[in-house]
Amino acid sequence: MKTRKIPQRMCLGCQEMKPKKDLIRVVRTPEGTVELDPTGKRNGRGAYICLQVDCFRAAVKGKRFQKALELELSPQVIEELERKLGGS
Repeated sequence: MKTRKIPQRMCLGCQEMKPKKDLIRVVRTPEGTVELDPTGKRNGRGAYICLQVDCFRAAVKGKRFQKALELELSPQVIEELERKLGGS
């Protein structure tokens, strides 16, 4: 039997390749809003991040979300995403 290939994605925070199931997708919808996508199937441009708040903060500090999503994130959106990920 063939073994199935596990999809890999890079975390924006730690820059490590991890299985897609271990990451959460942040998506820029066609309307221009930025949201968490727990299903990984929403329409729009996506970027992946670990479930750790440290990775999220590293991605924000390095402006990796802005580059990956091709959109400038407002402080309110960053704060909301961090809260949903379980940060302070």
